[in-house]
Amino acid sequence: MNGAALTAMSLDQLPRNQWATVVDVALPEAADDRELVLRLTEIGFVPGEAVRIVATGVPGREPLAVRLGHTTFALRRHEASFIRVMPGAAQHG
Repeated sequence: MNGAALTAMSLDQLPRNQWATVVDVALPEAADDRELVLRLTEIGFVPGEAVRIVATGVPGREPLAVRLGHTTFALRRHEASFIRVMPGAAQHG
């Protein structure tokens, strides 16, 4: 693997249909964003989970249709930017 493949990125930057593994969810300073991050972790965006972007809206690639386990979520790019992922996933279904 090259160095680029080993670099974590935010989920909103992940190319479509590429599997990734959630590394962490950033803790933002703004109170509204902290509540958003809490909701993201409550629905399953936690370290070790396999995710991929299965579709994007037009224009501007928003919203993102994100597959997590057997569920697909629609996330705004702002929401997805808090989720840090590592490209590649050991297990996905």
